[in-house]
Amino acid sequence: MTTLLEVDGLVAGYGSGTVLAGVELVVGAGEAVAVVGRNGVGKTTLMQTIMGMVPARAGRIRLAGNDMTGAGTTAVSRAGVGYVPQGRRIFPTLSVDEHLAIAGRRPGPWTPDGIYELFPRLAQRRRHRGGQLSGGEQQMLAIGRALLGNPRLLLLDEPSDGLAPGLVAEVMDLLSRLRHEGMGVLLVEQHLGAALSVGERVAVLDHGIVTYEAAVAGLDRAALEDLLAPGKAIGIASDIGAP
Repeated sequence: MTTLLEVDGLVAGYGSGTVLAGVELVVGAGEAVAVVGRNGVGKTTLMQTIMGMVPARAGRIRLAGNDMTGAGTTAVSRAGVGYVPQGRRIFPTLSVDEHLAIAGRRPGPWTPDGIYELFPRLAQRRRHRGGQLSGGEQQMLAIGRALLGNPRLLLLDEPSDGLAPGLVAEVMDLLSRLRHEGMGVLLVEQHLGAALSVGERVAVLDHGIVTYEAAVAGLDRAALEDLLAPGKAIGIASDIGAP
């Protein structure tokens, strides 16, 4: 498998506070990695640092072998990274058409027409403003906007947040399809079932580091759920995977 993303010893934070304390993570082309963890452990900060929205204090971020550490968001996007942020960040006064018209573009197969084919509901609502869309429709639009950049790597921060179970399943099916088409996927997700349904590997983030990582196949889910339970001290775990 070709290595697409390498996060090596990544340290980042806000002001005088450190949130990421040496994260190590790898995502291959055509691979989906799910990052899970309790609230406040640095999952969103990890995504934003990879995207160049939060400066790295130490460590390296490499995309297909190229050092992107310190690169701005525009440079990261142009290098082939798409981002679906938590909360979607849809402009309430812009129409669906307008959102797709202003999305960043890289050469590749995804076009606005392709997004409307992928999400027929958006085609029906193409002249509606972002603030008039349901949560599910906003998530479709956020994913479609990211895909128009024709990314090699897609980052998604809590894509199931606020969605009905049926829509969660649709989103996860789409991510599985994209992975099978060769795109790398890095997924932050509180919904453990959704995370495990699409991820080939799962990484637990706690206190700013990856404390456990394993293949989803053969994973002891009950033990993982116990590890993530409130009040549990998460240490470096080695007994959750299949025997």
